[in-house]
Amino acid sequence: MKFTSTLIKGKLIKRYKRFFIDIKVNNSTLTAHCPNTGSMMGLLDEGNETWISKNNDPKRKLKYTLEIIKSKNKLVGVNTHRANRIVEHGLNNKLFEEFKSVKMIKPEFKFSNDTRFDFLCDKNIIEVKNVTLLRKKELAEFPDAITSRGSKHLLQLIKSLEKGYKPYVLFLTQIQDINSFKIAKDIDNDYYQNYLIAKKAGVKFLAYRCKLNSKEIKIEKKINILND
Repeated sequence: MKFTSTLIKGKLIKRYKRFFIDIKVNNSTLTAHCPNTGSMMGLLDEGNETWISKNNDPKRKLKYTLEIIKSKNKLVGVNTHRANRIVEHGLNNKLFEEFKSVKMIKPEFKFSNDTRFDFLCDKNIIEVKNVTLLRKKELAEFPDAITSRGSKHLLQLIKSLEKGYKPYVLFLTQIQDINSFKIAKDIDNDYYQNYLIAKKAGVKFLAYRCKLNSKEIKIEKKINILND
């Protein structure tokens, strides 16, 4: 997935009111939209290098959007709104080992009256989870906060097995050069327990990392999922 224009580099000042973040660019302070509603644990240190995109749509209140933060010497993609576009690009370009042969890609699959999944690919349901948490060197984790919505999705994916679907959770690891992933059970033990139940029931779990720079973010390679 290519950015429509090269990103603007700056330094993080502070995040506030959840959706606002101040970035220093040269001698100016720009207020950007923060599209990540999670805790962004470990990413918000003052002075961290950041990259923002610019949108000149006159209807937008904020012309800039936070896209990437550099933390622990690694680039991290933080715009959760781009996660599905990255995955869709990967599906269309056969970048996932498991989905190279799919013929139909349907975004926003309505599974039930109260549940939508990110993609239906033939009989494969794919639910995407954006991963930005890096607490230990070379180890990405999810979630970075309690996610009741994530647990609900796991339980609904189990139900999809009964209807003949092949459900997957895809942990999209937007962290540069990471080789391993695990569930952060100390942050949300309910999600971890539901993960174990879903895994036993037959839900498949995948983790892929991305290649990031100021021009594009794309699927790079599959990484290991560690079990405790």
